[in-house]
Amino acid sequence: MDGTTPAQAEARLTVKRSKFAARVSLTGHPDQVEAALKAFRTKHRKARHICWASRVEAASGKVEEQMRDDGEVGRPGLGMLELLRRRELLGVVMVARYFGGVKLGVGGVSRAFREVAQAALEKVS
Repeated sequence: MDGTTPAQAEARLTVKRSKFAARVSLTGHPDQVEAALKAFRTKHRKARHICWASRVEAASGKVEEQMRDDGEVGRPGLGMLELLRRRELLGVVMVARYFGGVKLGVGGVSRAFREVAQAALEKVS
């Protein structure tokens, strides 16, 4: 990757009628991460929750990390951040959840977010 065009991938998962859509954009540039988040939120504006995690290189050269659970149980943003950390990747991983009417529980929600995020990451790393 040349640093100007982010590598991107998507994955989908359905668990007990809840649908999860993930998108990964590997870029170390904060502006590209913000643009990716904005586009994902627009595409999935009807989703019940949109959770994400990012790692970018700051002007100082240090890696800055952020995440958002969007009110979802089980801290899915942290799980996605761990996936980026383990692979030492810069970029953003985003997952939208469309609630299917069946509660998954904390463990089920965490597993689903992590599984779909990992599937998207495996396509680009």
